[in-house]
Amino acid sequence: MSFIAKRLAAVRPSQTKAMTAAAAVLKEKGVDVIALSQGEPDFDTPEAVQNAGIAAIRNGKTRYTPVAGVKPLRTVIREKLSRDNGLDYDVDQITVGCGAKQIVFNALFASLDPGDEVIIPAPCWVSYPDMVRLAGGEPVLVPCHEHFGFKLKPQDLEAVITPSTKWLILNSPNNPTGAVYSKTDLAALAEVLRKHSQVHVLADDIYEKLVYDVRFATMAEAAPDLIDRVLTVNGVSKSSAMTGWRLGYGAGPKDLIKAMNTIEGQTSSHTSSISQYAAIEAIAGDQSYIETFVSEFRKRRDFVVEKINEAEGLKCRTPDGAFYVFVNCEGVIGKFTPQGTIIADDLDFAMYLLEQFGVAVVAGSGFMASPFIRISYAASIEELQQACDRILAACEALSNSEIKYEQSKATA
Repeated sequence: MSFIAKRLAAVRPSQTKAMTAAAAVLKEKGVDVIALSQGEPDFDTPEAVQNAGIAAIRNGKTRYTPVAGVKPLRTVIREKLSRDNGLDYDVDQITVGCGAKQIVFNALFASLDPGDEVIIPAPCWVSYPDMVRLAGGEPVLVPCHEHFGFKLKPQDLEAVITPSTKWLILNSPNNPTGAVYSKTDLAALAEVLRKHSQVHVLADDIYEKLVYDVRFATMAEAAPDLIDRVLTVNGVSKSSAMTGWRLGYGAGPKDLIKAMNTIEGQTSSHTSSISQYAAIEAIAGDQSYIETFVSEFRKRRDFVVEKINEAEGLKCRTPDGAFYVFVNCEGVIGKFTPQGTIIADDLDFAMYLLEQFGVAVVAGSGFMASPFIRISYAASIEELQQACDRILAACEALSNSEIKYEQSKATA
């Protein structure tokens, strides 16, 4: 009899973490690898935020805090949601966790019973389906086609709602596609949701500040009458380059927040006190650095999109948000590497790029969409230039048959 719980059999390791780890192993062996697999800004945490964390340590803010987070932090989150999103929450409707990831997990774990369904538009973040399974629910993946900008259409939402549906997860800007739902897009989905009172919305807004030439909107803003059925999730990881500080937050119905706090109180107790006081500065302090982040990301996005669309067999859309390019690699599937190995799927292509050309990307299958790869452009322009040159060379080296490989063997 296995000692490991049966429910873990249906849970897969994160492909983003796996590819980043594989790249790290090669780097340790001295291989020149450019890692474009991690969803993490390459900027340093802003100095004012760093100083707020240091001040917290020096001022003795290093003890246990309330499970939901210190009141000054929840207060500035409340003010942020009002200022930026037009949302009115009480402080008791806000909870803080160890990253937005924990907020999402706590919400699912607090609300799902066996047989409950969670609708997830795909492509989606790698962790959503597995967190649903861990919480005892059933993920329902709805393909969102590239032709429609990778966004969920109202008729497709309507088609998959059942009496067992409890959640719809909406991630905008989206990881991995960079798609952004407009206020009009969200209002159209809300029209469907009004007919199904059992369905709640988990709005994962973690990339809110990283948008390009479009306006950000969130579901509770687009459909204020549904606010009691919406959990709005956000954090400081992406917008303030604080991934390692592990601080996210959620705002929603009091009964849900209370249940989430019960789970957190029995697991992590609360997120780091130091991170909480640093986050106060990140949320309420000067945020002019975000303009610099967005400007730099836009330049990198435009560069990567242009270069990738020059590669034989690859094509991609220009994303409206986040810092990823989701590349259609259908044109390389079925081709052969110079070693005579066939590229059977997007995972094969990702491994080919890593092992033969030293570029780490993530296969689209990890995001429930094939054949695609995700490229993170949260890297320096110099690294992106080298990586794109290698990707173009990798595509050029592929052939439509094994003839090139057999000829090379014959002349060796």
